[in-house]
Amino acid sequence: MVTQGINHTGLSVRNLDDTVRFFCDILGWVETGRDDTYPRSAVSDGTSRLTLWQVSDDRDPVDFDRHHNIGLHHMAIEVPDEATLTALTAKVAAHPGVKIEFMPEPMGDGPRQHMMFSEPGGIRLELVWPST
Repeated sequence: MVTQGINHTGLSVRNLDDTVRFFCDILGWVETGRDDTYPRSAVSDGTSRLTLWQVSDDRDPVDFDRHHNIGLHHMAIEVPDEATLTALTAKVAAHPGVKIEFMPEPMGDGPRQHMMFSEPGGIRLELVWPST
C-alpha cells in the first residue's frame, strides 16, 4: 500500500466552541490541540482525529445538503454495545442544538442498530452498534 489510512478529517463548523464541547462532553473525546488565531481545534477519541475549523462568518453559514453537495455525507462513529448506544442516544438527544434525524433503529435485518443526527456545529453524525 502507498497510503496508511486517514491521518485526520478536517471539518468546517458553525461554532467551534459548541462543536468541541459536544465531542468532548457528550462523546467523551479529548481536545488535543487548538489555534485561536486560525481558529481551529483538534479532537480525538484515541482512534480517530478531527480538525474542526470555525467558518469565517457564523451569522449565515450554509448547511450541508447531502442530496445536493459534494463532500462529507456523514461521519459514522462506532460504539461497543447496545447499552452504550442507548445511553449515548439520551445524552445526544438532550444536548442543546442537536437535530435528531432518527433515533436508534435496526440496520437491515438487525441486530445491528444506528441513529443519525446533526451536532450543534452542523456536522451530520451516525452512531453505530455493529453487534459483532
